[in-house]
Amino acid sequence: MKVTVLDINGKDTGRKVELSADVFGIEPNNHAVYLDVKQYLANQRQGTHKSKERAEIAGSTRKIKKQKGTGTARAGSIKSGVFKGGGRMFGPRPRNYSFKLNKNLKRLARKSALSMKANNKAIYVMEELNFDAPKTKNFVSVLKNLGLDDKKSLFVLGDLNNNVYLSSRNLKGTEVVTSSQLSTYKIMNANSLVLFEGSLEGIETNLSK
Repeated sequence: MKVTVLDINGKDTGRKVELSADVFGIEPNNHAVYLDVKQYLANQRQGTHKSKERAEIAGSTRKIKKQKGTGTARAGSIKSGVFKGGGRMFGPRPRNYSFKLNKNLKRLARKSALSMKANNKAIYVMEELNFDAPKTKNFVSVLKNLGLDDKKSLFVLGDLNNNVYLSSRNLKGTEVVTSSQLSTYKIMNANSLVLFEGSLEGIETNLSK
């Protein structure tokens, strides 16, 4: 699959790059994508939710009424969850929501996500970008030139470039990552994927193993 290389002004440079069919042209596996996205979101959860149970409530331990003869249920503690101010029954406890997926499945999921974007013609390839200093205005100009100023977009660098990263950090709908930070969730969460020429080799190397 050949894609035109664009310059900083969004114009055709006259060059084309070949995207690997093994990475950008496979039959997408929807279930692999689902599992990888589910794992990513699960890993973001802190799992620190907690409610007090009856053993943690401050209150009297006196038996509140006699065992028999009242005509109602037996009750031994005011801290029981059936009484107002008592502990919560079956409430949330701290837990770890993360789970494991094997490397081959995660690799398949990323290739499937990239192939989906390629099928939807949502992948752009740009020549290398560099700013003299971090300026959000410069990055906004690039977005407008590409027609992505009103869309969620993901820019993928070959290597970390602080000026480009810092220029994009204040923009809500845009994220800049390196090829090694690319995840299925980030790919699927963006409407458009902008790959810099220097990132292609890293992406294809990582996913062709």
